[in-house]
Amino acid sequence: MTLSAESFDGWYADRTESPVADDLVRRMLDLPPGLQSTSLLGGAGLDEVTAALDLDDTHVLLDLACGRGGYGLEIARRTGCELIGVDFSAVAIEQAQEQAGDCGTFRVGELTATGLDSNSVDAVLIVDAFQFADPKLKALEECRRVLRPGGRLVITCWEALDPAGDVLPARMREVDLAAQLPQAGFTQVNVLEKSDWRAAEKRLWDGALAVDAGEDPAMHQMQEEARRVLANFDDLRRVMAYATA
Repeated sequence: MTLSAESFDGWYADRTESPVADDLVRRMLDLPPGLQSTSLLGGAGLDEVTAALDLDDTHVLLDLACGRGGYGLEIARRTGCELIGVDFSAVAIEQAQEQAGDCGTFRVGELTATGLDSNSVDAVLIVDAFQFADPKLKALEECRRVLRPGGRLVITCWEALDPAGDVLPARMREVDLAAQLPQAGFTQVNVLEKSDWRAAEKRLWDGALAVDAGEDPAMHQMQEEARRVLANFDDLRRVMAYATA
């Protein structure tokens, strides 16, 4: 899979033409109506992430690698926080801003270079995208830079059960949040395995393969991803990490 911004631009453009894909994801992951997800965090996980961020209307949240902005917008709706979304796909940012109206600000940026001022946000959220950071420590250091002292970072991701193996892509095998977060200067580090989230993902991928994709490009892409993911499904563990700047 190509990981350029341009390839994701095309992916997001196809997704807007596929209500079938969005409806399937919302139903299988038990997400709130209208939430536009391009990740695999389900409704129960969203509740846990929101609690871990511990935000209110005095806080600023950075949703980093935000995609279409669905999770950050839902958290802002629940907590009243100010929302900033950053993603490297210009198409995703355009879609997120259309969804947000006046409820958030979205801009193009990188996991390793957000373009935000130092000490400018109270919390950072990265949903299912940390594996794309290159290098990963630099992305965590960028999160640390933009966070105010005492701010919270929450990451949902996957980690390889055998980092030394060669079955999974290097970007997945390089994730080791328990080691990397302290290296980036974070304290109070917690990395929790979420097997229930993993079970929901399995149901989603199985459900995607059962759909007649017809001429729907987004469903064809989802089915290709499902086959790729399921081939090595048991080689990863699902995690939620949170830490303090």
